Amino acid sequence: MATTPEVLPHLDAVQAALEDADLVVYVGGTPTSAGWSAPDKFAVLYPDPGMAVRESLADERTDFDTTMQITCVGGDPVRTLWVADKVRKALAAPLAVEGRSCWPPEDLGGPPLARDDDVTPPLWFLPVQYRICSTPA
Repeated sequence: MATTPEVLPHLDAVQAALEDADLVVYVGGTPTSAGWSAPDKFAVLYPDPGMAVRESLADERTDFDTTMQITCVGGDPVRTLWVADKVRKALAAPLAVEGRSCWPPEDLGGPPLARDDDVTPPLWFLPVQYRICSTPA
């Protein structure tokens, strides 16, 4: 009997791929502790819970489909776009998730580059979404 797919191993694989590309990565937001200051460039990963998808009419939900937003952040537009380029390169190959065969992540794009004036100093950000799919190995 096949097991139900889980989101956390997929999240870990995305985070590992980004960290292997020498990016500073936060999950679900940046730290809120006193004294924390933002690096000049980083990525924030916002996963959704994903869906266990039917592999056949037998209703075995062993395939997995999720969207993960990676918000690329920098101290200026060039640094932010540099992070976006590193993310794109890091997610160009299939992810390594134990017991799963992963498709290469699908770049779904996102809105244009924007400036966040609610932080001091202001930061630039660029959210990009990726579709992550896998099947049992």
